[in-house]
Amino acid sequence: MYSFINDYSEGAHPRILDAFYKLNLEQNIGYGEDAYSLRAKEAIKAHIKNNEVDIHFIAGGTQTNLLVVSSFLRPHECVISVETGHINTHETGAIEATGHKVVVVADREGKLTPEHLEKAIKQHTDEHMVKPGMVYISNSTELGTIYTRSELMAIRNMCNSHGLILFLDGARLGSALTCNSNDLWLLDLAQLTDVFTIGGTKNGALLGEALVIVKDELKEDFRYLIKQRGAMMAKGFVLGLQFEELFRDNLYFELASHANKMAKVIATTIIECGYDFYARPSTNQLFPILPNKLLKELSKEFGFIVIDKLDDNNSVVRLVTSWATSTESVEQLCRFIKEHK
Repeated sequence: MYSFINDYSEGAHPRILDAFYKLNLEQNIGYGEDAYSLRAKEAIKAHIKNNEVDIHFIAGGTQTNLLVVSSFLRPHECVISVETGHINTHETGAIEATGHKVVVVADREGKLTPEHLEKAIKQHTDEHMVKPGMVYISNSTELGTIYTRSELMAIRNMCNSHGLILFLDGARLGSALTCNSNDLWLLDLAQLTDVFTIGGTKNGALLGEALVIVKDELKEDFRYLIKQRGAMMAKGFVLGLQFEELFRDNLYFELASHANKMAKVIATTIIECGYDFYARPSTNQLFPILPNKLLKELSKEFGFIVIDKLDDNNSVVRLVTSWATSTESVEQLCRFIKEHK
């Protein structure tokens, strides 16, 4: 059975494994102050054309989100997210466990709009309610959609008007930046957000997220906060090495582009077979609406997730491709869908 359940089923790209093998018996300085981590940071800074940002490598996405929200908000402040946002749906109340409320707003294809943001701000008016202090978005979103430059600029302007920190979760940033409809670059994120992440776990690394802090006021003592939250790895070079390899050339973007290419082949087949999508296909996450009869047969040969049962006959499923998804597996899936339509 071939799995299209997620984009972190495989280990790591062979180049990263080879680099691990070569450094295995080396002795490195701990806690992210090693040469690999320093070079990785310089490589990322070169890509975003900003030498003033602070970069920290954190093991996982949920840990990174928790760290950002809990570090940058005051005790009485909240973070605004769309209802499908990862911090609201798939992090076991991690944010709330730090004492900060996640204020949820409606979304449009998984994306936050200035209108929804404005409504949330107006609903929290005085000291009897939590005070909005941060806006959380992800790119790509939990529905595989992406933000355009104009959409991100509109949210940035809203945050400026209301004094809110803008945090972009880039767990699948590579997929967002390499899809056909994208008009954003890494350097745009360094200009339009206060803090953002570059996901490695879901794009060729064994694990790890690069946290990029742009706003100067957020940089002070952040290593203290990483340590306090248990997010500072003794073997920090394990993270640094991976991001150095991913950003040594265009490997990071090549891997994400491959995942998108595989997803596009599947999406084309689904459309040709007359099926629709719950959210517009853009990146490596697909959300087709398929007959339950087909899904029953499909589950015998492929792994996927049923997101929602629309009615007695149809369901929304999630199919995810990765940097390691083979052409053969995609062809097999497409052939199966065509034969059982």
